[in-house]
Amino acid sequence: MEHNILIIGGNGLVGKTIARILQTRNPHFNIFIGGRKGGNVNKSLKIDVTDPSTFQVINDKKINFIILSVNDKSDHVLRFAIANQIDYLDITKPTPDLVKAYDIARRSDIKSRIVFSSGWMGGIVPGLVNVLSKDTNDTQAVKLFVYYSVKDLAGESSAHFMAENVAVPFHDYKNDQPDPIRHFLDTETYDFSFGIGKRNAYNFDVPDLYILNKVERIPNVSVKMTYNSKFITWLLGSFQYLRIFNILSLKERKMIFGSSGNGDQAVFEIVVQDKNGDKKLSLQSIKGQAELTALSAVLHTEELLRNPHEGNIYFSHQLHEPLSLLAQLNAYETININIAQ
Repeated sequence: MEHNILIIGGNGLVGKTIARILQTRNPHFNIFIGGRKGGNVNKSLKIDVTDPSTFQVINDKKINFIILSVNDKSDHVLRFAIANQIDYLDITKPTPDLVKAYDIARRSDIKSRIVFSSGWMGGIVPGLVNVLSKDTNDTQAVKLFVYYSVKDLAGESSAHFMAENVAVPFHDYKNDQPDPIRHFLDTETYDFSFGIGKRNAYNFDVPDLYILNKVERIPNVSVKMTYNSKFITWLLGSFQYLRIFNILSLKERKMIFGSSGNGDQAVFEIVVQDKNGDKKLSLQSIKGQAELTALSAVLHTEELLRNPHEGNIYFSHQLHEPLSLLAQLNAYETININIAQ
């Protein structure tokens, strides 16, 4: 079968990185790039996620796999993929948008593979949790600690996402119940690996909170983030405590969070607590979060196209055998993983 793959948002940093990695590893794939402005070459398609009338070209080019790397708030692409029985992988959604899209999919007649991969770094965290705990029924708690560098070549979307959501309350889970919290509060000191050391980490909302509790049924789930600058971490916590974010405009919040740097490492650490004690997995992406997110999307794509997963709704970690996912990440030259008990 010929694989005609469309990356919508393929002109952004993550989209370009997905295209580069996917084409390098699979030179026989036909990769198309979709964006609002289109392009002058045959494989650049003019597609605007806010205008479904631009989607006809998807059928014209016989696209059979869509990777969505730009935020589609109205879920036009999701609905089109379902209606036209096209495989679909979405790496973009914050938690509320993910819950809404998941509900749309569950109320639809699904004939293709619909994959939600919006968790941290392309949705690999729950899969790595399953590496540490073979049976999530025995898992009592998962803590995710994130090291975020403003020097990272992350693209503007990451900073803009934080600016848009920093004043929005959310919740983590305690004893299987949602616990209302706000970003950058409730400090917890954590000793990060890879030379980072002890840092104060604060509340941060990622879809893994929802996925680990509602899908994997883990009763206690939390996510904390720290910045490469201790001063910035403290400043953001102070702004949130004083509710300054609530009175700032979106433009002003975007100025605070900035945009992309020139490159730095991205690190996250997973701590799993079960009846046998604590286990920890530490992952470092030397090339930063865009590279790791793109690699994750590529691994999910390759898994879908290599193995006969039936038409259904998936969270991306459900596609993989956990140890296989771990091995593929470990094999990538700019990824380092340590596991400790």
